[in-house]
Amino acid sequence: MPSVSSAASSPLSNRHDLQLRQRAAKVVPGGMTGHLNAASLPAGYPQFFERGQGCRVWDVDGNEYIDFMCSWGPNLLGHHHPVVDEAARKQQALGDCLDGPTARFVELAERFVARSAHADWVLFQKNGTDATTVCLMVARAATGKRKVLVATKAYHGADPWCTPIPQGITPEDRAHLIHYTYNDITSLEAAVAQAGTDLAAIVCAAFKHDLGIDQELPTPAFARRARELCDQAGAALILDEVRAGFRVHAGGSWETVGVRPDLSAWSKSIANGYALAAVTGVDALREAATRIYTTGSFWSGGVAMAAGLATIEVADAQDVVGHVQAMGQRFRDGIAAQSASHGVPVRQTGPAALPLILFHEDPGFDKGAVFTVEALRRGVYLHPKHNMFLSLAHTVQDIDLALQATDAAFAAVAQRFGHR
Repeated sequence: MPSVSSAASSPLSNRHDLQLRQRAAKVVPGGMTGHLNAASLPAGYPQFFERGQGCRVWDVDGNEYIDFMCSWGPNLLGHHHPVVDEAARKQQALGDCLDGPTARFVELAERFVARSAHADWVLFQKNGTDATTVCLMVARAATGKRKVLVATKAYHGADPWCTPIPQGITPEDRAHLIHYTYNDITSLEAAVAQAGTDLAAIVCAAFKHDLGIDQELPTPAFARRARELCDQAGAALILDEVRAGFRVHAGGSWETVGVRPDLSAWSKSIANGYALAAVTGVDALREAATRIYTTGSFWSGGVAMAAGLATIEVADAQDVVGHVQAMGQRFRDGIAAQSASHGVPVRQTGPAALPLILFHEDPGFDKGAVFTVEALRRGVYLHPKHNMFLSLAHTVQDIDLALQATDAAFAAVAQRFGHR
């Protein structure tokens, strides 16, 4: 892999990446859509990748990186985990998209229900937006009500009701959303009062992970109050586990604060990179879940479900939650020491397994850009304002090697911006 040192680094080769960008611009609007668009990253980041293995990825120009984005979360165990890939290959040889689901459908549903602390049943989809939207549909079918509470600036997917970009949607798409402030009980109570007798659900992220601002873990008092308000109103408490699921707690992220939701939306890491999502729910909502109509030609694909079964097997056998927390804390401790050593203050917030690094006095993320580009040039793929992800494949040696790169990156920030 590229050497990681405190010495000055050279720009990465990007000839093939540039050619692919130029070709894509002719046949894809904007060249790339959504969160995968490298145009939102500092100059120097690759857009196209060739392969991944463990906690490393290679771009199309052959540059190798220690991967702290894990495909934006899905790679919980690391790229190409052998147990998961073997299970997927075996199922692919039998069939994937058939006239109905394979036996893996039932087997995975049973494992999900046994593993998830609140779950009595499960519905499967393909991505996180599917799952959060199905949660809303079940809640509205069960209650006969319309209003749904969501935290201001929270991200729950890309459907019209929740996309962060307003183009292409109408006010009617969000006519029944009411906003509150995450972890603010007074704000939540006011939103419930505004909903009146028409409250179908309160949606909460597993933790506050809005783009470019400090992350917040849920306070026990806030989580308990959300649960109480839903119980009083006959509404559903929905937990968005899409980003945090399987990394914070095996049974559900809010087990850490002693609160269980009625519905949870899962995706990203649950099949280690194979496309899969799920909604889990309590018995009281089972009948409502039979009345909604949602479907997809690929939603019951056997390959992803086989991968999901293998992912759970490995995650539980190897205590993936404990591992990613430990590796994340090692990285966090190293960053804190380097920040102090170079006199460049940073804020590290949220779960250690999903690290976020933001610089003080950096409203335009200029320091973050210098920091992450310098790390990138030394073979470490970080993000300047989005939370990152640890995987089972990250070892102590990987973390320590990455910290060599970030030490040089801190030095570059100090040289450019001074010690502040």
